[in-house]
Amino acid sequence: MAILNPDHLFDQAEKLGAQSLPGQPRQVDLRRAISSAYYGIFHFLMALLADEFVGVRQRASSWYALVYRSVDHRTLKEICSDVAKQTPPQKYAPYVPVAGFGPDIQVFAASSLDLQEKRHRADYNPQPRFHTSDVELAILTARSAIRHFKKASPERQKAFLTLLLCPPR
Repeated sequence: MAILNPDHLFDQAEKLGAQSLPGQPRQVDLRRAISSAYYGIFHFLMALLADEFVGVRQRASSWYALVYRSVDHRTLKEICSDVAKQTPPQKYAPYVPVAGFGPDIQVFAASSLDLQEKRHRADYNPQPRFHTSDVELAILTARSAIRHFKKASPERQKAFLTLLLCPPR
């Protein structure tokens, strides 16, 4: 299975957001760039999830693809909304690490929410006009979110990934 490299999506976003011709970049390029920034963190998470639960050596298997494709954007939004709170809802209590998710996972969750909202505006709302600075901020936010996730303890990362794959009812 070919894994989408988040850095490649961020590079694509940078190219789309750059002024290649005289004048302003086209709105379609700016919108796709913002979308690519969000998809960079989304695919980062999906690869981590499948690597964790199926294994890196199984990337060519149907099991890996099943786990990779098991999380939708709504589920990610719901988990991130709850994890970004100082005190997650009670339904998460048995699954939250003893010291909580910590600031790095919370920053990741808040950044994911922000980027998902920006992607929705860019992909579905014809009214806003976007600027190169919007693209630069989206890419910066996405890269920073991934750094924060990687800084979190393995226990916190696994708790987040497990809730993403198996949200409590």
